[in-house]
Amino acid sequence: MEHLHFILILLAILAFAALSRRLEDSPLTMPMLFTTFGFLIGQDGANLVPAESERAVVHGIAEFTLILVLFSDASRIDLGALKKGAGIPARLLLIGMPLTILLGTLVAHWVSPDRSWALALLVAAILTPTDAALGQAVVENPSVPLRLRQGIDVESGLNDGLALPVVMVAALAATGGAIEGAAEAPESLFRFALLQVILGPLAGIFIGWLAARGLDFANDHKLATLSYQGIYFLATAVLCYLTAEAIGGNGFIAAFVGGLTFGNTLRCSHDFISEFMESEGQLLTLLTFLIFGAVLAPQGLAHLTWKTILLSLAFLTVVRILPVWLSLWGTDLSPWEKFFLGWSGPRGLASILFALLIVEGYQVPKAEEVLACVVLTVLLSIFLHGITAEPLAASFARRRDPEERPT
Repeated sequence: MEHLHFILILLAILAFAALSRRLEDSPLTMPMLFTTFGFLIGQDGANLVPAESERAVVHGIAEFTLILVLFSDASRIDLGALKKGAGIPARLLLIGMPLTILLGTLVAHWVSPDRSWALALLVAAILTPTDAALGQAVVENPSVPLRLRQGIDVESGLNDGLALPVVMVAALAATGGAIEGAAEAPESLFRFALLQVILGPLAGIFIGWLAARGLDFANDHKLATLSYQGIYFLATAVLCYLTAEAIGGNGFIAAFVGGLTFGNTLRCSHDFISEFMESEGQLLTLLTFLIFGAVLAPQGLAHLTWKTILLSLAFLTVVRILPVWLSLWGTDLSPWEKFFLGWSGPRGLASILFALLIVEGYQVPKAEEVLACVVLTVLLSIFLHGITAEPLAASFARRRDPEERPT
């Protein structure tokens, strides 16, 4: 039976690959299809992941995928163009993100007044980061104005790293410092947060610049083959993450900043980045959502309550859209563009990683409910943001003058 299930998975991948061009014009996205397929396979009794290590495996694959997506997305951002529209991501991160955590904490405590404020803050911090992988349908659509696409890309690349210190502080406050051994409490939370947001970018800049110089040297002297440049790219992304973690910085911020540095200082052709992400990168993302559907979705749905449903819908709508709208007050963005940026905040890999980190490492009360809320929010986001991405992006093309529309 195990062989049969893996055969079905491979057939599904073959079918998706063969129909990928046609599916691009449909409302069905890859995360939607493979999350659903994973859920159906899991309900049929497929033991895709050993039961004793389910969460650890999901955690590892999701973490690896997020590192690669952050690095690759950042490597394709033009810093020159970004500087002209830097106000949007700066407002989203410095104003919108704290407001989202604050409003999310109030809503979470209002829904469950019998839970502590620390637990409400924890839920809000976990569900605040947006997802770079789920946001690709918008970020890569030329119909959307460049400054909006780059704003979404930069926000999703940095907000998970900025949210992690808040997640850990809230977890420690919710547990009174009780830890099960998977994580260690920092001696000084302020020092921990400061090192995370300082050493992470520094590690990313150093490794990204050094790797770009190394690849340019190899290409100038005809030392590297084209097929191995993708592997070089992958190793650089992971090296940024691990270096930052080793020195006390945030690995996810390092991966994003490293990709930004790598892509903007590399002199040789960048074509191998797109080629790598369209093949190996897509396969890794596909498997992540497949396993999420098979392993975590059933666990989350098993603890489904009206509170988790209400919280999930709130975090995908008013808790996200209102703070974004307020953070963009006074800009030249139209009301539609502000709403678009507010809605374009899918939840995915980062929220899953943070929830697993807390469940595995901290004695958080009602941890399964927290995981259920995160899983349901990600499930709803996969489908709601997947269905609406193309119509919302296409609306920009309809609003433009014919001569301004992308060819």
